[in-house]
This record gives sequence, C-alpha cells and structure tokens, in this order.
Amino acid sequence: MQTYNFCMAFYLSILSVMQLCQAINDKQNVLFIIADDLRTSLGCYGDKSAYSPNIDFLAQQSFVFTNAYSQQALCGPSRTSLLTSRSPHHLNQYDVHQYWRVTAGNFTSLPQFFKEKGYKTISIGKVFHPGKCSNFVDDQPFSWSAQPFHPKTEKFKNAPVCPSVSGSGPSVSIVCPVNTMDQPQQTLPDLESLREAEKYLQNHVQDTSEEPFFMAVGFHKPHIPLKFPQEYLNYHPLDKISLSQMRRRPPKLPSSAWNPWFDLRKRDDINHLNISFPWGAMPDDQALKVKQSYYASVSYIDHLIGKLLQKLDDLKLRNNTIILFTSDHGWSLGEHGEWSKYSNYEVSTQVPLILSVPGTRGRHIKNLVELLDIFPTLVDIVGIEGGVPKCINGYTDIFCTDGRSLKPLFDKTEYKIVKWRVGAFSQYPRPGDYPSLNPDSDQPHQQDIKVMGYSVRTSRHRYTEWVKFDTKTMTPNWTKVYGSELYDHVIDPNENLNLGDRENLNPLILSFKSMLYKRWST
Repeated sequence: MQTYNFCMAFYLSILSVMQLCQAINDKQNVLFIIADDLRTSLGCYGDKSAYSPNIDFLAQQSFVFTNAYSQQALCGPSRTSLLTSRSPHHLNQYDVHQYWRVTAGNFTSLPQFFKEKGYKTISIGKVFHPGKCSNFVDDQPFSWSAQPFHPKTEKFKNAPVCPSVSGSGPSVSIVCPVNTMDQPQQTLPDLESLREAEKYLQNHVQDTSEEPFFMAVGFHKPHIPLKFPQEYLNYHPLDKISLSQMRRRPPKLPSSAWNPWFDLRKRDDINHLNISFPWGAMPDDQALKVKQSYYASVSYIDHLIGKLLQKLDDLKLRNNTIILFTSDHGWSLGEHGEWSKYSNYEVSTQVPLILSVPGTRGRHIKNLVELLDIFPTLVDIVGIEGGVPKCINGYTDIFCTDGRSLKPLFDKTEYKIVKWRVGAFSQYPRPGDYPSLNPDSDQPHQQDIKVMGYSVRTSRHRYTEWVKFDTKTMTPNWTKVYGSELYDHVIDPNENLNLGDRENLNPLILSFKSMLYKRWST
C-alpha cells in the first residue's frame, strides 16, 4: 500500500510538472512596441499627410482604438503609469525624478507580472523612462529576465551633428536629417534597437526551453531632436506640408494652460530666431521644417517596425504572438501656437493604440480608453487565471489596476459604442499660473508644482480645470481655480474655442467638475 501511495504521488507530481510545461508552451508571446512622443499622425488614424504603410498594414489585422488617451503628457510619469496601471496621482509622480517603488509603493509592473507567470521578459530601447524614475536600472531586478538593452549611440542624442545654422558648422537642433554613415559609430539608436530585437527573436526560435516571451521594444523617435536618416524626407516634400490654422495662443486660453516649449527654444535652429517668451510664434518657414521632420521621423520608425514584424513572419512566430503598438503621449505641431507635449490638449494626450490578437480579425473601436487599460488587457488576452484586480485603494494595493480589460470590446459590432466609461482622464502640473523659465513651466520638478490641470475627455467634450495644488499633501484645492477650458468636439475638433465662460453651459460644466472631483478624490 505504501508503495502504491508513493508511486501515485510520484505520478501526480510528474503529471503536474508536465501540465505546467504544457501550460507554458501554450502561452502566446507578447510583442509590446512603444514609440516616443507619437501622436495619431498615422494613415490608419486618417492622417493624409502621414506615410506609415507598415503600421497601417498591422492596423488592418488589428483592433484599432481611435480614442485612446495618456494620463500625463510627459514621458516618465506616462510610462510609469502605463507599466503599473496606476494613475499618476496614485504613484505621486508628476516628473521624471521619482521612483515609484521608493516614493509610492512596491507596486507590481506589467513585465514583472509576466515574468512571475513564466514569461521571459526582455526590454530593448526606451521602455521605462531611463534615469531616476526607473531607479537608473529600468526597474531591475523586478521587471526583466535579462539586462535591459540600451543603444550605445543614445549618448550622442544631443551631439552637434545636425545641419548648420547660419553657416556656423554642425548644430544641436530640432530639425536634424542626417546621413547615417556620417553619424558616430555609423548608426542611430533606433537602428541599434531593431537589430537587438531581431537578434533576440532569432535566438528565441533556437532556444530549447520554449519559454514564451514578453518583449518590449521602445523606439526613441519621433522624440526630439528630430534626428533621422535624411532619405525619409522624400516621403514628405516641404511643399506638401501644411500648418495649423490656429498658430497663436487662442484668445481665451488660461495662462496656466500654456506650454512655452522651452525645450525647443534652447536648440540652435530655434534659439537663433529670437522668438519672444512666452507667447511668441514660430515663423512659418521654420514651423514647416519642424513639422516635415516630425512626419519623416514617424516614417522612419514605421519602416523599422515593418522590419521587426517581417522578422516575426520569417521565423513563423506571428501566429502565436500578440502585438501591441502604442505611444506614451502625443505632441503639438503648432496647434494653438504650441510645440512639444506638456499640456492637456487632445493633440498631446491622444495616442495610437493598436492591438493584434492571433485568431481575431480586429476592427476600429471608438470607445474611450486609457493607457491604464493595457496591463489588464494583455493579462486577460493571454488567459492568466485571476486577471488583474481593480484597485480598491490605489495608494496601497500592491497588485491592482486603475484601468480595465479591453477584451469585452472585441466582440461588439463596429457601429455600436457600448456604455464603457464616462470619460478618459489626464492631468498636467505647472509651477505657477503664468509661464516661466525657472522653474520650468513645461517640466516642473515635483517640489515646484503649484498648479495642476485636471482634464476629462468625453465622447463629445473636453473639460480642463487648473487649480491650486499642495505638494505637501499631494492634493488639489478645488476652491482656488486659475482657469478652465471647455471644448465641444462636434463644432470645434481642434479645441480652439474655449466655452468655459458661457453661463448657459454652467449645468454641463458642473457635471464635468463632478467627474473631476470623483476621479481625483482621496
């Protein structure tokens, strides 16, 4: 009898190991691709100026979320928010100088969760924001199975290799088309990241362990400087570039809402123009070049993404790999006279979100979604038991989400918008209610924040309220309002006409205020 029990126990243990191995083998791979500062300037999002054939082809086979929003238009807070599925206020992170595991809580990250569930997690390029907000090591040893890869040439990001300004030799400029072979080490960071990703995929198919992978690839473009191989200008002739009709500060824009794009002003090609601070407009000839270079940078990363997806196909991995493509936030291209991100405007907060799931046809989905939704969605798709629980207390719960899985939307008809969420929320801090250079209005350090702009985007409107913020308690003072913005996207899709002072709209404004209070209540 003892022998029987021993044999049965041994058999069950072997069976359990075999079932675990089978479960691992049955898991789908995940390819997570994130661009930097990419707005919805893509053909699949209806932008006729874009040349993005590879991303557009991916979109044809995918779920394309046409109303996806970042929670803060700044790289560090946005990426930490996305990768932990926590709103910035639950992380107490509004700049790039806070590491959430130290300042907020030891919260589980997206790659960390997949790693704990048997995936090999790989980071290539810019995934977490580098520096202090990922503890200078991309959140190692928590999130990744191997040392994260960073391109060696990223150290030349601000090297004087851009075209001459007024005949003064190589410059440090925004507009920076280059001959790749003339660059340090004869390459560029995103080219290095592509090669590393292709190398990993090649090694994966030769790996006998058969671990599924979660590979995150972060491309640096179209983040400034707009440095890219010069041949991509051919897709965007200067005479085909057009500028926004509203290229100056709208008359009813609160001063606290304005971002003076200081990071552009200090570059050689913009600095020599002597544009007045903070309201001065960029001359049209320079604005055309900046916009041309932005679109060329998008075409550049589109080509690299096409190469990466082709590698998946060549290695016969596509049918077992979930592909997600997104960005950390958008970027203003002259709308409202602004350049860069650093605002709550649609062009700064809206992002592309494309999700390819093997065995599904995909479609365009119009529901309002947030980058917070990515974590629970991927967990839901791969079928990890239990999923990600909703945060009861986002300040203290170690493993939870402020978002929700998007999987239930997959089965809805293309023309029906199901009741999903009342709005998508974003926020942006300021050091005061008037633009300044020191402290920097665009990127204030956390201790310098005095004003916070809280914004909600509904299916029709965007409402933003700029209020006093207390950095000691990390809470807003809703009784001290510096300005408000209300835009009706039916009549004003470009958000040029602020309706916030219309008394007949007070009932509507009060309903939006209530939404903000509920979202950011303690």
